[in-house]
Amino acid sequence: MTAAGVIQKIRPVFSFNGLFLLVFIIALLLRLLFLDFKLLHHDEAIHAWFSYELLTKGTYIYDPMYHGPFLYYITAGMFFLLGQSDAVARILPALFGAAIVPLVYAIYRLGYLDTRQALVAALFIAISPDLVYFSRFLRHDTFQLFFSVLLLVALLAYLERGKIGYAVLAGLAAGGGMCLKEDMPLFLVVVIVFGIYLLWRRDVAFPRTWIRDGVLAILVSISVMALFYSSFGVHPEILETGVIKAYTHWAAMHGQCRICGPWFFYIVLFLLYEVPIFILALFGMVQFADRHNPFPGLVARVQNRIHDWKVHRLRNEVPDEVVHDQLTGPNVEETNGSYKDLFKQNKNRVPGFHSKRELFFLFCITWFVASVAAYAYIGEKVPWLIIHQLLPAILVSMYLMSEKKVVFALAGCAFLILMTFHVSFSPGNINEPIVQVQNSEDLRIVMKLIDASDSVVIASENYWPLPWYYRGDGWNKMHFYGKIVDEATIFSVDPDMVITHDQASYPALPGYDKKTYKLCYWFSIYDNENRIFEYYVKRDGKIGSINIDVFTKPGLYAKADLSPPV
Repeated sequence: MTAAGVIQKIRPVFSFNGLFLLVFIIALLLRLLFLDFKLLHHDEAIHAWFSYELLTKGTYIYDPMYHGPFLYYITAGMFFLLGQSDAVARILPALFGAAIVPLVYAIYRLGYLDTRQALVAALFIAISPDLVYFSRFLRHDTFQLFFSVLLLVALLAYLERGKIGYAVLAGLAAGGGMCLKEDMPLFLVVVIVFGIYLLWRRDVAFPRTWIRDGVLAILVSISVMALFYSSFGVHPEILETGVIKAYTHWAAMHGQCRICGPWFFYIVLFLLYEVPIFILALFGMVQFADRHNPFPGLVARVQNRIHDWKVHRLRNEVPDEVVHDQLTGPNVEETNGSYKDLFKQNKNRVPGFHSKRELFFLFCITWFVASVAAYAYIGEKVPWLIIHQLLPAILVSMYLMSEKKVVFALAGCAFLILMTFHVSFSPGNINEPIVQVQNSEDLRIVMKLIDASDSVVIASENYWPLPWYYRGDGWNKMHFYGKIVDEATIFSVDPDMVITHDQASYPALPGYDKKTYKLCYWFSIYDNENRIFEYYVKRDGKIGSINIDVFTKPGLYAKADLSPPV
């Protein structure tokens, strides 16, 4: 084949659609490959177990501590279709996380992003360390983020085309998001407030039937919520008590500061994992503010103050004639123009503020700033909440995507990919703030010992994820006490293995060998606070953990095909 023929064959791959498809495939691969590479996180194990109970016993009732019902019903559905395993539990989060990339394509097709912006935004979403990590994670947040972006796409499509079907889609997306987590209203408030702003400004022509269609969307959303929260009619009382229970619970959690952190907790996560995106988002906001400066008089005052400061400094250091030459030379920008002239200059260089793309980016900035402020205020500081701030940050970072910004973005992708592979595909326990009570890889040894045992005593309140991994008949070998018991009780059971919390344990048990393992772990700021820069580069150091003491009868390690502990 000639060179021209080769070029002709590969040209479609490098078209916009070809490149976008390639980015989507990358997003799928990073989320779907080796889904059981890590053990289920503490919360994941609970969510998977609830879904298993729903499938096998038909039991579920909304509890705000474990968030909304959508995750449990669809995960139970996956277990029904494909069986129960760690990988199956994570398939849907992975697919929903990857599906955000096609939603960016939809925003592009609606005319709110150009080809350059759409490709870079999709690439950032595909390889973002946080978005990849939490798409391989059975929590509600990735589903909620998908529905948030789907709602945005549906509303944009409705504004563009005015079809009632898009209003219905918006209602379904809002309802789906509300069936996931109690912080979905934060995004809905941003959407509603911005919609009121658009109505007031009259920059956007709303469809003639927008009130009727809006009411329909609300009814669809409420219907979706009613179905899921009532467990499809099994628990209608939740329709009366659910809102109060959710508000009471999470207000109490905020007041208790159960999982506290400083207000800048998520800024630290941005700087650890998403530096290129964070920098471009801040720069995008500066560019937008410069382009749409509503306070030209303020700019003039700042410029005049700078001019006065230069005059004062120079007059204190050099003769008056030198001051005059330096301040009136050919390279000095005039700063003493009138406020009115500055306003005219500013106004003339701004493209129409009613431009739909400019309004789209104004919404994204509003979404980003509101999310950062809200999650900085909320008492619970957990790493998965960053994705609700990260997605709008990615869209904001696309503003005025010049060639220089593209080069910076592509160079920054090397950092993002490095971090993605480090946090999602590193074997063993990783010392990273993205991790919170992740179940330790030590448990693989513990579970091999359990598998080789005929009976096991669990005398500890810290035992998850074992109920998930030994669900059903697997739990029959367990003698569960939930706390330390007297030795006579242990010996009456005569187990092959005893598990206790290392802080509430036995110094020794006659006839048993003792070994301490990590149950779960997390990043410890206290072991790294005096070596921040060194840690940033090396990502090493001690980790905080909950530990368990494992007592085994002699020979159990050999029976489990494991080397005895040293």
